[in-house]
Amino acid sequence: MSEPGSDAVSKPRLGISACLLGQRVRYDGGHKRDRFLTDTLGHHFEWVPVCPEVECGLPIPREVMQLVGDPDAPRLLTLRTRRDLTDRMQTWIGEKLAELEGLGLVGFVFKSRSPSCGLFRPELHASSDPVAGVNRNGAGLFARAFAERFGALPVEDEIRLLDTDIRARFLARVAAAARDLNSSERS
Repeated sequence: MSEPGSDAVSKPRLGISACLLGQRVRYDGGHKRDRFLTDTLGHHFEWVPVCPEVECGLPIPREVMQLVGDPDAPRLLTLRTRRDLTDRMQTWIGEKLAELEGLGLVGFVFKSRSPSCGLFRPELHASSDPVAGVNRNGAGLFARAFAERFGALPVEDEIRLLDTDIRARFLARVAAAARDLNSSERS
């Protein structure tokens, strides 16, 4: 945010899954750049990119991961070797959320279907059997923790933002959060 007395107008800060900005952080070394987010909304916001997998120390490329088990407490397992990365991710999440608290975020745009960032209905496998049934009643580990910690902030994923009504409501909530943040900083 701008310094007191500064003439510069700062843009509201939105957290975002780093792959949506075109950062090559995905398991296969690719990205999922979303041109609407980067080229349109990017003019109005300062993005704060986050990639839970890379930031918790996993390599690029890396083995595919999936959520397994209870929707309320899923485990994060690699698909081929069945390595459990849940504790490693949860440790990183606690540290990252504390860091994000001080950044003045006014919302977050998550990558859909991601086992860490999928906000609405990522694949959740019923058991550690990779071909077992899939449930869509969970949330990615980081997305769930972010939403719980910052419950008042608006959150969405890039797919839902394609819906103009959802996008309008999200942006209205982001604008309100930015006004609230600015008024609390002035007090």
